[in-house]
Amino acid sequence: MNASKLPKSREIDMAVMHSAEACKAKSDKLVLSEINRNIIDEVLEIYELKAVFKEQGVTMPNKILMYGPPGSGKTITGYHIAYKLGIPLILVRLDTIIGSYLGETAGNLRKIFEYAMRTPCVFFLDEFDAIARNRAGSRDIQEMSRVVNTLLQCLDEFQAESILLAATNLDRELDTAVWRRFDTKMKYEAPTDAERRIYTQKLFNQYEKNQLIDDIAGVFAACSFAEIEQVYMKAKRKSILRGTAITLQHIEEAKEEYMGDRQ
Repeated sequence: MNASKLPKSREIDMAVMHSAEACKAKSDKLVLSEINRNIIDEVLEIYELKAVFKEQGVTMPNKILMYGPPGSGKTITGYHIAYKLGIPLILVRLDTIIGSYLGETAGNLRKIFEYAMRTPCVFFLDEFDAIARNRAGSRDIQEMSRVVNTLLQCLDEFQAESILLAATNLDRELDTAVWRRFDTKMKYEAPTDAERRIYTQKLFNQYEKNQLIDDIAGVFAACSFAEIEQVYMKAKRKSILRGTAITLQHIEEAKEEYMGDRQ
């Protein structure tokens, strides 16, 4: 399957599953800093040697916390790992599991963790701060404590073959006890000019002249990876409507329309 809701028989309707093969297109666009690339390469290597690690009584580092600004590549990292390991990617937006009844959020949280424990996958928790906020700063301390306590228990019990990725743009909001449950932390930054150029090349792979790529990358100065992709898709639609190949003018117009006053 390319993307579908998890089976209703599992009593989970808060996530979407992508097959490993369906993750390839997104995976190909991944651009990481050298530090983060080394972290991911090591995680992939360890996973391939999981039988050896199990034999020697060494636990796998299967819980990764990713933090940094929006559009910096956290979600694409999940697609990349799933594709490389040949296992499904399960995307969970944690704002969808928050219930209005006492204990409902904690119950939903345990359900999705139980699913990932049974099914080898890359288990991606987006907007992680929604259920991992500092308990001391919560307006509803009792209910937030219940949710965070359940989360801590789930993290402690998560010894499956799945890999858990938790992503947040608000790392300072996370409870300190949650931080300690992750064996790997990855800090994402806004892309550098060099990284934007690499990403531009991946998107505009039909352009072979370096100077044209430089001109296009220049349009994207200060943009995140997500913003570059959105502008690219908008420019592509313009080129189709006008019956021409995509041009620098299309890209500039698209950026003006998409970014507006944020430029």
